[in-house]
Amino acid sequence: MTNAQNLAPAPLPAALEAASASGRTLVMGIVNVTPDSFSDGGRWDTTDRALARGLQLLDEGADILDVGGESTRPGARRVDTVEEQARVVPVIGALVERGAVVSVDTMHAPTAAAALAAGAVIVNDVSGGLNDPDMHRLVASTGVVYVCQHWRGNPETMDSLTDYDGDVVAGVEAELRQRLESLAAAGADPSQVVIDPGLGFAKTHEQSWQLLAATARLRADLGHPVLIGASRKRFLAAAADPSRAADPLARDAATTATTALAAAAGAWAVRVHEVPANRDAVRTASFWKEP
Repeated sequence: MTNAQNLAPAPLPAALEAASASGRTLVMGIVNVTPDSFSDGGRWDTTDRALARGLQLLDEGADILDVGGESTRPGARRVDTVEEQARVVPVIGALVERGAVVSVDTMHAPTAAAALAAGAVIVNDVSGGLNDPDMHRLVASTGVVYVCQHWRGNPETMDSLTDYDGDVVAGVEAELRQRLESLAAAGADPSQVVIDPGLGFAKTHEQSWQLLAATARLRADLGHPVLIGASRKRFLAAAADPSRAADPLARDAATTATTALAAAAGAWAVRVHEVPANRDAVRTASFWKEP
């Protein structure tokens, strides 16, 4: 097992630095303040509900809470930044007041800036800066930890953009290198950047499995910590009970298995809908060391 302490982004709150330095993969709990997310849309779509959900995940052991106000599932409706900020900023502020380490899940620099002002310390951008050309400049100017995800197209088009000339890992690495070059040109420090291969985003199910299996390779080849977001995604249906696999909630056991595998491969963090089993999975992986 590779050591997470060798590739830890900075700056982070002291508690996260300690967890990362210990070699344990961090657990990022998802708080979707949206009516249309693919697995739990509408359950936490008010400030009070989202706050309660975030506090529950925090109590269950989440290291980071990732608050988002726009669904990125295939075919999702786009949300303007005014509406997005109205959804996420009050939740972020309330969670920070209660001691949470908060990430904002957004593709929009104005929303990222508002979230940082409310106390968020991580920007999780599924577009890797392709959606908003101002995002990389914001990252550089603030020094915030930035999750740069691989991205092709928007939710309406991404399922048709899965051709990687036969080698999805090499293709994703090449395109992430372009994003890293853009960040460097904007003045971002490499230590700010976490990469995410974007499982399910412009990937076939088979390609998502291949990228998950390449977690250690991505980390070594690109030289950045890796966030894995597999939770409840469609490609996990292959590993779930066939009679229930169409239901995203039926993929939680498969999610936990992927968490353990990603953690054993040295992932910096996993982004999940349910915390307790995944927290146990990363702890288990922390003991999985070659003699």
